Amino acid sequence: MKKNKCVVVGVTGGIAVYKALDVVSLLRKNNVDVRVIMTKSATEFIAPVTFQAISQNLVATDMFSEPKAWEIQHISLAKIADVFLVAPATANIIGKVANGIADDLLSTTIMATKAKVIFAPAMNTNMYNNPIVQENISKLKSLGYEFMDPDSGRLACGDEGSGKLPQPNDILQKVMCELYDKKDLMGKKVIVTAGPTRTDVDPVRFISNRSTGKMGYAIATEARDRGAKVLLISGPTNEEKPYGVEVIDVITNQEMLDVILKEYDDADIVIKAAAVADYKAKEYSCQKIKKGDKDLEIELIRDNDILMTLGQKKKNQILVGFAAESQNVIENANGKLKKKNLDYILANDITLKDTGFASTDNKVTIITRRGQEISLHKMSKREVARNLFEVILEKR
Repeated sequence: MKKNKCVVVGVTGGIAVYKALDVVSLLRKNNVDVRVIMTKSATEFIAPVTFQAISQNLVATDMFSEPKAWEIQHISLAKIADVFLVAPATANIIGKVANGIADDLLSTTIMATKAKVIFAPAMNTNMYNNPIVQENISKLKSLGYEFMDPDSGRLACGDEGSGKLPQPNDILQKVMCELYDKKDLMGKKVIVTAGPTRTDVDPVRFISNRSTGKMGYAIATEARDRGAKVLLISGPTNEEKPYGVEVIDVITNQEMLDVILKEYDDADIVIKAAAVADYKAKEYSCQKIKKGDKDLEIELIRDNDILMTLGQKKKNQILVGFAAESQNVIENANGKLKKKNLDYILANDITLKDTGFASTDNKVTIITRRGQEISLHKMSKREVARNLFEVILEKR
């Protein structure tokens, strides 16, 4: 994303104003130019100078204040916006925009902008569920305005229910997705698997692997930002679930296979980034295995080969696999690609200390069905995901 993308953030009066500071901070950390408009009510909660310090731009509050430049303020802000975010969005500002009322700087600028407008509502749960507010939201959605669903929980007033401002990181992801420069997966369904699977030995012990899921989650996020409908099938991981992505949590090889087969037929692209257990315990002990005087032997048997199964059932899907190898990396990856009827495979050397498991970076070679090898230098896993889709969409 280019550094000169601009987001205008409209801040309205509500206790959630303090969270808007985090949103502005996160946007700045992602090299976004942020311009803030505060309503008079918002300034009763937080002084404009605070937003000014974090956004590193002057904060607009009054349509009739002395201009800092020879321009009409609400028009210039409306034009400069690549995305217009209203956070927190009160029932008041939603109602104004829905009914064409432009009586202050924020509502006037929203009326004048051609940028995508995203509302992140925050209000009392009874207000949010009020039929009038819901009708206003429905009307604005039908006109192309976008809304994030509020979070649920205990509100500042003590009530429980929907109405909390979405988490700042979720708002960031929504905005960054809108700003993303490529939308070449619109209308496509992408399935991504990520993380490890486990095979249980007894109620306490299991066998797994070192996968963290970072690569799969990066691929799912990239696909989402490019406009795809994304299903992420995830093994146990500590990774934060990407906003706007459907995530199905699984634990075992069989659970992952069952989910993916239900979704496989209408998928356009399937990327198997999960490190699936190849073996499982032949016998599961319903009781904890007690430590004895002798060594413990656990017999392992072959488990499902999910990628092989998908390759056999493949029709028009693009099927992508991974080959995490410790020796003969390219040779082994090529063999896996052919044996499992893949279209692409990403080969990486797991012995490299700076790009191995749990690293934020990766270094891979993308091998195509036609035998082309595209070697990527060390880069973030998100950049690897971007390069992977570039290769797939160019059909190399």
